[in-house]
Amino acid sequence: MADQDSGRAAVKRQSTRFLLLYALAVAGGAVAYVPFLTILLPVRVESMAGGESVGWLAYAAFVGAIAASVANIGFGWLSDLTRDRRYWILGGLVISSILLVALRSADDLATLLGLLVLWQLGLNMMLSPLAAWAGDTVPDQQKGLLGGLLAFAPAMGALSGAVLTIPGMLSADMRMVAVAAIVATCVLPVLLFGRPVALPDLLAATTSQRNLHSGDRRRLVARMWVARLLVQIAEAALFAYLYLWLRSINPDIGDDDAAQIFFGVLFLTVPVSMLVGRWMDRNDRPIFPLGITAGISALALLGMAAAPDLALALAGYAVFGLVSHVFLSLHTAQTLRVLPRPESRGRDLGIFNLTNTVPSPIMSVLTIMLVPVFGFAGLFGLLAGLSGLACVILLTAKRASKT
Repeated sequence: MADQDSGRAAVKRQSTRFLLLYALAVAGGAVAYVPFLTILLPVRVESMAGGESVGWLAYAAFVGAIAASVANIGFGWLSDLTRDRRYWILGGLVISSILLVALRSADDLATLLGLLVLWQLGLNMMLSPLAAWAGDTVPDQQKGLLGGLLAFAPAMGALSGAVLTIPGMLSADMRMVAVAAIVATCVLPVLLFGRPVALPDLLAATTSQRNLHSGDRRRLVARMWVARLLVQIAEAALFAYLYLWLRSINPDIGDDDAAQIFFGVLFLTVPVSMLVGRWMDRNDRPIFPLGITAGISALALLGMAAAPDLALALAGYAVFGLVSHVFLSLHTAQTLRVLPRPESRGRDLGIFNLTNTVPSPIMSVLTIMLVPVFGFAGLFGLLAGLSGLACVILLTAKRASKT
């Protein structure tokens, strides 16, 4: 009897092989956009627009965010209907890779924005079903571990940016081709060799599960959505303007320097996220660490706003980058705990993904309004207030059942 019980318990856990290959695929998704949006696109825009580069980047962030929002919900919903995420992931991989390479031909703002919109559509055809696939395959008792593994994604994205921008290694056009090749190398293994353990309970939530503390659950979902939105506004600002902010402090900073700083910060995110994620699983406290990391992010942004020199500015960014990415990695996994409807998981995650895309136009407006008048210090002060509010929202949240 004991052996039978242990066998049933083992079935409730996903295989380590699938978790690792899935994390590699998510890392490939990050490689698809992190080096492009943080380094390659700003560098190209600066070479094309010169002194108008901040405005150009704001327009690019705005239209890209709208396209990504619509595509993420739409393709998530379509993958719900077909009940097979893998074909959508493969199609998005192919389309986004082709369009990323095509972006090399953009030589004016209109062409750049048009190709950027199409690329966002293809990219989210891959990313949305990929995110929902985790909800179909990873049980709650491994969500913390999953969140820790997902921290590899931004680190891989930053590493690719640091490598691709090594001076003299690749031309600007060949960097796009290299990104597409790396993404395919990361994503294809889970599609070909993943073979996840079937966990039927994750695909068929019962009526009692859906109704259990439904009011508390809805309120928790709303709090998690708003808190992530607030932190993501701050993260999006640094994501898009890290390079330009560093150059405003020290004009000698190059694109390779920015990429290496970005990677160094995110590399530290991985072990910290793994440790915190395991703590969440063992103690069944998924919300508390999210509130703490949001609060530390607010303090780090205040430090960046007040930093008098490059050394202190980088120290503030290191703390912010570390804790904000720990927050985002773990939040992504814990979101799956509060969305209990498997038949609409892709669509619902697409709606939650608005917290990733809506911040870009908000951040763009804030940047255009604040930076010309108050500089980046004024912007970071406001962002600190938003992250502090996210901390309060999460730490005062009432848990729904065992969520």
